Amino acid sequence: MPLAAEKIITRNWGRPDSWTLAAYKGTGGYATLEKALGMQPAHIIDEVKKSNLRGRGGAGFPTGMKWSFVPKDSPKPKYLAVNADESEPGTFKDRYILEYDPHMLLEGIAIASFGLGVHTAYVYVRGEFKFQADRLQKAIDEAYKAGIFGKKVLGRDFALDCYVVRGAGAYICGEETGMLESLEGKKGWPRLKPPFPAVVGLFGCPTVVNNVETLANVPAIFQKGADWFAKLGPEKSGGTRMVCLSGSVNRPGVFEVMLSTTVRELIESPDFGQGMPPGRKVKAVIPGGSSAPVLAADEIDVALEFEALKVVQNMAGSGGVIVMDDATCMVRSLWRVSRFYAEESCGQCTPCREGTPWMTRLLRKLEEGRGEDGDLETLLNVAQSIAPYPPMGLGQTICALGDAAALPVHSFIVKFRQEFEDHIRLGKCPFGDKPWGHYGAMTA
Repeated sequence: MPLAAEKIITRNWGRPDSWTLAAYKGTGGYATLEKALGMQPAHIIDEVKKSNLRGRGGAGFPTGMKWSFVPKDSPKPKYLAVNADESEPGTFKDRYILEYDPHMLLEGIAIASFGLGVHTAYVYVRGEFKFQADRLQKAIDEAYKAGIFGKKVLGRDFALDCYVVRGAGAYICGEETGMLESLEGKKGWPRLKPPFPAVVGLFGCPTVVNNVETLANVPAIFQKGADWFAKLGPEKSGGTRMVCLSGSVNRPGVFEVMLSTTVRELIESPDFGQGMPPGRKVKAVIPGGSSAPVLAADEIDVALEFEALKVVQNMAGSGGVIVMDDATCMVRSLWRVSRFYAEESCGQCTPCREGTPWMTRLLRKLEEGRGEDGDLETLLNVAQSIAPYPPMGLGQTICALGDAAALPVHSFIVKFRQEFEDHIRLGKCPFGDKPWGHYGAMTA
C-alpha cells in the first residue's frame, strides 16, 4: 500500500515542541522565506502555478491561478484571508496544522503575501478552536518578536501584519465570501459573484482567500522547487494531501497520502485505516466531507485526487473520508447530513432556506416508518430544484451550501434506493436499534 513519498505538512509532527519557533527553525524553518524575499514577486506566483498546487479547502482551484487574478495596478490595499474555519463534517486536518506546526502556515502566509503585495493577513479561525487559536497567536507573537512579521520582514523593506480572528461557529462562514462578510463584522451571508474576491474582496479591496493546508504547502515548494512538488502528483495536481479518515475503520485519523492513493487503499492499508472492524464490510464511503456524493462499495477503487473523483461525478472536497459499514442505515445517515445543512443554511436563498428543511422532514418521515409511495420522487425533485445533478456545480443558490445539501440526497437515493423503499414497505427502519454501524458512522 502506498505511503506519501514525501512528508510535507506532517514532516515536523511528533517532534518535541514542534509548534514553537525554535523547533521550526531547527528544521530549516523560515530559510525558505529568506530565499523567497530575494525573488521577484511575479516569479513567486509563477512558481506556485508551475507547482500545480490546488486549493485544499474544497474546490481544488489552482492556487497560482487564483493568485494571478489579483490586479497588480490596483491603488487599493490587498489582503490575504486564511480560511481556518473548517466546519465541514468529517474534516479535521487544519486544526492539527494549527496545533502542531503553526509556523509552517505563517511562513506560507509570509511568502504568499510578498508575492501578492499584501501587507495585512487575517486568519479566520473556527470559533470552537480556542486551543488552536491560542497556539496560533503565540506563534504569531514569536514571529513578531523575531522580526518575521512587522515593519521589516526579516530586515527587508517589506511590512506584514498578521491577525487572528475568531469566528462564531457558523458553517456558512467557511464559504469564502461569507467569511469576508464576517471579517468585516457583518452577518456571514455569502455574496453574489462576480465580482470575485480577487478584485472586490475584504473591505472592497483585492483579496486572496486560501485554506490553511494550501498555504502550509508553500514553503516546501520554494525549498525543493516547483518541479519537485508537481511531480509528486498527477498531471494537474501537485504535492501530497491530508485526508481525514473516520467512521467504521480500525484506525481513524489524519493521514498525509499520495494523490494516487485510492479510497480502498486508505481504508485497508496497515499504514492508514488498517481495515474494517471484525465481521464488517464496506457499504459506502463519502470521499470529501459530508457535502460530497456517496460512493458505493464497488466504487472505492478511485484515487483521492481532484480529477479522478470528478470523472466519477464526485469530488475530493476537503478530504473528509467517512466510511460506513454494512450495519449502517443509509436513510438515517442521510437524514443526519440533511439536518445539518438545514440548520446551517443562512436563509438568504429561497431554494436552500425552504428546500433543506423540506428534505429533512421527508427523511425523518421515512426513518420513523411513516413513509409513503411518492416520497422518494418528492425528495429527488426538491434536491433537483436546489442543485441539478449530474453535473455538479449548477446550483440555484448564491453559495454552494445548496449544492452541499442536495448532492448527498441525489447520490444516497440513486445508489441505495432499495433501502429507502424498504423503509416505506416495512413501515420501519430495517436496521433496528443499531442504525449507525460498528463505529457510529456519520458522527465525525
